[in-house]
This record gives sequence, structure tokens and C-alpha cells, in this order.
Amino acid sequence: MRKKFILVGHLISQVIDFFYPPFRKYMTLQFFRYGFTGAANVGFSLVLYFFVYNFVLRQQILPLGFFTFSSHIGTLILTFPVSTFFGFLLQKYVTFTDSDLRGSVQLYRYFIVAFANLAINAFFLKILVDEFHFWTTPSQMVATFFCILISYFSQKKYTFKIPKKRQSSIK
Repeated sequence: MRKKFILVGHLISQVIDFFYPPFRKYMTLQFFRYGFTGAANVGFSLVLYFFVYNFVLRQQILPLGFFTFSSHIGTLILTFPVSTFFGFLLQKYVTFTDSDLRGSVQLYRYFIVAFANLAINAFFLKILVDEFHFWTTPSQMVATFFCILISYFSQKKYTFKIPKKRQSSIK
């Protein structure tokens, strides 16, 4: 299965790299790939969020045993695992391919960063939707923007960290 992920990641990288030359002066290939895969994951996440919010939960509360969640937080709870795992696969096999940390360590660290982003995301949704009464989907877009900034630096410096000895040989 891992070989299939590597092959698909390589194919996706080739497609992304085709669009890189005009941006070469402005950013590294890794940052370009991060932006491209991140945009793909954000797009996927937003479509998934919209679909679940409107067609699965039908903008109704989500009762989970002893807890009941508002529709916008319930949607976030339902979509988070799917979009997070999809994002991990893109980052591991397309963007941060030089990290030699074990996959299980990367996945563990990725989920730590993802849960931090989930808390930040939930905080923004609570403030924007519940306090300022903004629409749910645009509020999710604003929250996503802040999560992207935090995520890039966390993934590069923590989740997919490259040993200092190898960093100089990669550049």
C-alpha cells in the first residue's frame, strides 16, 4: 500500500511541478507544493464541510449521547478526521518527502498539530458564528486561513522535520 501512495504522490508532484517555473523566483518548490496541496485539501475540506452541514446534518444540531453540538461545530467534528488524514497523505507523499522520521511518528505529530488547529478552528467558529452572527461557511473560510499559517510552520519544523545534517545537503 505504501508503494502505491509513493507512486501517486510522485505523480501528483509531477503535475504540481509543471506549474512551478513561473513561481521559481518567488518561492521554493517545497513551499509551492505546500500551497498547491494545501489549497487542494482546503478545497476538499470546504466542499466536505458544506455537504455535511447542509445535506447530512441539514443545519440541525448533532446529538452524540451526553453531548449535543451546534450544527457548525458538529460538522467540524464529522469532517475533521477525513480532511486531516487526506491532508497528511498529501503532505507526507507530495510536500515533505525528504523527512526520514518514521511514518508513525509523522502521523502522531501531524495529529497533534491538527488537533491544535481544530481548537483554533472551533474557537474562530464560536466567535464568528455565535458571537458576531456571521454565516457559517465564510466563517469557516476565515478560520481556515489562520490554520493554514500555523500549520505550515508546524509541519515543516516539527512534523516532517529534517535532521540538520541533511538540511544543508538538500538545499
